[in-house]
Amino acid sequence: MREHVVDGMRYLEGGAGWPVVLIHAFPLSADMWRPQLARVPDGWRFIAPELNGLAQNLPPDQPPPRLWRSAEALRAKTEGGSHEKPLTMEDYARGLARLLDRLEIDDAIIGGLSMGGYVTFELYRLAPERFAGMILADTRPGADSPDGRAARAKMRELLAASGPSAIADQMLPKLLSPAAGADLVARVRRMIENVPPHAIDGALAAMMERPDSTPDLPRMSCPTIVIVGEHDQVTPLAEAERMQAMMPRSRLTVIPGAGHLANVERPDEFAHALHDFLVAPM
Repeated sequence: MREHVVDGMRYLEGGAGWPVVLIHAFPLSADMWRPQLARVPDGWRFIAPELNGLAQNLPPDQPPPRLWRSAEALRAKTEGGSHEKPLTMEDYARGLARLLDRLEIDDAIIGGLSMGGYVTFELYRLAPERFAGMILADTRPGADSPDGRAARAKMRELLAASGPSAIADQMLPKLLSPAAGADLVARVRRMIENVPPHAIDGALAAMMERPDSTPDLPRMSCPTIVIVGEHDQVTPLAEAERMQAMMPRSRLTVIPGAGHLANVERPDEFAHALHDFLVAPM
């Protein structure tokens, strides 16, 4: 596995060959894809971009929104004391497109897990020609419900008051299955706590305002694999089945025993699903 920084944008990379772009979940980083970067099939190049930095490196004609770097600033924002433009899924998608340009990658198999799926949908709306295939893991096409938006707003307040460790406390039971071992739980906690608070808050703001991608599913005609953990509480199997049924060239794979972070909790099974899709797309 290799780590690079291009124009301030960090990404991890493994293998060599046809590119596969893997976009990470909330509230994690590109490091969540290390199990897959250690299992790259021959002839493939896996690239895991760091979303937490991409949106801060947009072209000059698209200035980035201000990100929040202190608890005081976060509190002021959640209390309505700021009029700054929040981060959006389009910001993430444009940052990712710029990284692909810098890497001279015209098209690739592109996908992500959870929030990484939301960014995938947005990038497809912006540049469908970049997609040779799509990976949608433990994600959903719909926008947040009013209750979902309210829950994210409360999470932003929690972050402002108590930092990433409090986010880890709240999120860990949802991210992993009840059978997850203590070592795995501790590893995921460390990943969350290493994400800067302003990056977590920016992601929450972007997810709250993301559009409904459901109407776009029937026109996503590239080969697609939908992957879901058997015990995913956040985006359960029934949602994955509905999404897959609306996509014309798609298949569904269920990862036994996995929760929401299926690639982290069951890396071998996830790698097998990816391999099968890469060597025999729809």
